[in-house]
Amino acid sequence: MSSYTKSFKVPFWAQILAGLVLGVLLGWLARNQDLSWLTTTLEKVGDTFIGLLKLAVAPLVFFAILVSITNLRKVNNAARLASRTLLWFMVTSLIAVSIGLVIGLLTNPGAGTDLTPKDGAKPDETGSWIDFLTGIVPTDVITPFTQLNVLQIVFMAAVAGIAALQLGERAQPILNLSESVLELLQKALWWVIRLAPLGTVGLIGNAIATYGWDLIGKYATFTADIYIGCLIVLFGVYPALLATVAKANPIQFFKGAWPAIQLAFVSRSSVGTMPLTQKVTERLGVPKEYASFAVPFGATTKMDGCAAIYPAIAAIFVAQIFDIQLGVGDYLLIAFVSVVGSAATAGLTGATVMLTLTLSTLGLPMEGVGLLLAIDPILDMIRTATNVAGQALIPVLVSARENLLDREAYATADGSSLDEPRDAEREQVPAAA
Repeated sequence: MSSYTKSFKVPFWAQILAGLVLGVLLGWLARNQDLSWLTTTLEKVGDTFIGLLKLAVAPLVFFAILVSITNLRKVNNAARLASRTLLWFMVTSLIAVSIGLVIGLLTNPGAGTDLTPKDGAKPDETGSWIDFLTGIVPTDVITPFTQLNVLQIVFMAAVAGIAALQLGERAQPILNLSESVLELLQKALWWVIRLAPLGTVGLIGNAIATYGWDLIGKYATFTADIYIGCLIVLFGVYPALLATVAKANPIQFFKGAWPAIQLAFVSRSSVGTMPLTQKVTERLGVPKEYASFAVPFGATTKMDGCAAIYPAIAAIFVAQIFDIQLGVGDYLLIAFVSVVGSAATAGLTGATVMLTLTLSTLGLPMEGVGLLLAIDPILDMIRTATNVAGQALIPVLVSARENLLDREAYATADGSSLDEPRDAEREQVPAAA
């Protein structure tokens, strides 16, 4: 009887999809029937889900980065793997920002709207290169956790991890404690992730009830540009890289990674999705020790959607609204900011900091950010899904290139039975060729 019941268990992706459909229906009902109580309920459900995800973000990032750095000592050619990972992060970011620029130049997203510079407003928080560089180093060890400054948390975790490597055996008790705390946090967050179908109902429903389709119509070209750009990267660039670089079946990648991509779409948080991203990455055949480094690293720095496609198209949009001409040098600056400054997004919901960093580098008015804040939640869903897909993709590419990828696990990966790993953990990593 148990095996019969298990065979009819609803897959996680299907639960998310059902939540998405129900959310759209309830959001439409709340808006068209003017049911304020339903809108409030959907908002509270969505906010509670996101709040639970964010609750574990600060300690999760700290211990994940610390443990991931120390885990590299178990991997052959660790420095080579780390450098190759960073290199592919930059390569795919450059491809993504180039696609964003081409789409923006072809479609003129700021033209034909009734928006004017007066509609804009400066954001409460802005980003600049000075703020970015000085903001990495915290002034104390408490504030980054209370204010959820992920970039500073990453800095402290990296320092602690490197120091632990230097201390060797003397740091082992701390490492054992860190690994136990990380497992505890991931277990607790996993319970939250299982609530994702319910969270999806609230998040999507509230978005429809609050914004409806009118707002999307006002930003029709810009919204279409972002979604088309992300979809090209998701289903064009990534499959091409898998087929040519990894010599792997792209369809199989999406079968394995889809649960994480779906959760990223509804939660709009790369860091909140990180435990699921790491799980699906390991199931795709990436060695556990390498995945435990590459995925947390990517969740805080690898942002093809938020830090490449979005700021490229948004910069063109803002320039057109303010009637400012951009030249070749400006487009090169956009590419530079996207490749080098993506860590500024730090895996949190939204990409406002990255956008302000781009605008300030180009000398564009910060008021342009205010033009995009209303539409941001709708855009952030596809941006984050693209981010997380890239965070799972790069470890697969690097593992395949270094002959570390378990091809048999990759060929059989899917998104079922996410509560319990199907395969035994790969404790030993084969030597790189």
